[in-house]
Amino acid sequence: MPYYPERRPDPYAEERKRIEEAAARKKRRRLALAAVFALMIIYSVIRLIAYGVEYYSSRETSQALYELYEEPTEAVAVTPTAAPTAVLVTAAPRQEMTTPEPEPTQSLTLQPVPYPNNQNLQISERFRKLKKKSSYIMGWLSMDQLEEAVGLKDNTYFLTHDINGKKNANGAIFTDSSINLLTRPYTVYLFGHNMKSGNMFGRLRKYKESAYYYKHRIITFDSQYEDGKYAVFAVAEISTEPGDPNYYNLWALDSNRVDEREEAVKQLLARSYHANMLDVQPDEQLLILVTCYNKDTDRLIVAARRLRDGESENNLTLPHY
Repeated sequence: MPYYPERRPDPYAEERKRIEEAAARKKRRRLALAAVFALMIIYSVIRLIAYGVEYYSSRETSQALYELYEEPTEAVAVTPTAAPTAVLVTAAPRQEMTTPEPEPTQSLTLQPVPYPNNQNLQISERFRKLKKKSSYIMGWLSMDQLEEAVGLKDNTYFLTHDINGKKNANGAIFTDSSINLLTRPYTVYLFGHNMKSGNMFGRLRKYKESAYYYKHRIITFDSQYEDGKYAVFAVAEISTEPGDPNYYNLWALDSNRVDEREEAVKQLLARSYHANMLDVQPDEQLLILVTCYNKDTDRLIVAARRLRDGESENNLTLPHY
């Protein structure tokens, strides 16, 4: 049997082993990071594809409803009725005094007003057709290139569902769930996502630009009970968090007290990007478009009022000072 001499102990073996193990660990970390990075890329691509699919699904849904909305309908004869005006209700009249004093403004309250030409609350033919597609539909909004059905359910459902009730990140435009449609509402709130694609309320941010505002100052909002055109009077960014320097009570615009409503409009005008835009009275119907920006508690508001009799886009009533 051949003889093999003993090997001399390697004084650097332990050091080489430590170096090799460290290199192996570093390689494993690189591979793990590469795998995570690859998974992130794959996830991003999947989400991008899903976003695109949901975007086109949202647009297809809107287009299909728009075509239905624009279909000619048979004219229905409506017996005209005198258009009631908002009535300011005061407290019980005082007994006659030697020197009569006017009632304080603080006691004036807006009285519910029926729809001028639809006191029986008949749903129009085109909305009956729309409701066959989705019972949630209560209105239709038209502005710039936006044509969208407006839903009514609750204040969270349409953040993640389209108007037909299908899951969609674009959501749908919807009104406040507490709205009372039995009489003409003095304030209509509409909410929608601020999509980077410009979908839903993604175009509201353009109203901060004077050129865009003057070109698109008229907004059409038709409800299932009556049609309406509105003129924008304020564009503002606010915070809904009390204590924030930019805090504004958005719901004050829905007050039925004249003084509170007047003050809410005054404060909103003071925050607006554009000054002296339009004369607004507390007994007029308001349309408030609301979307998010920056923080979860920040809101961008585009506020409009219903056009008065005889008004048009080129003949709007400006504030009197």
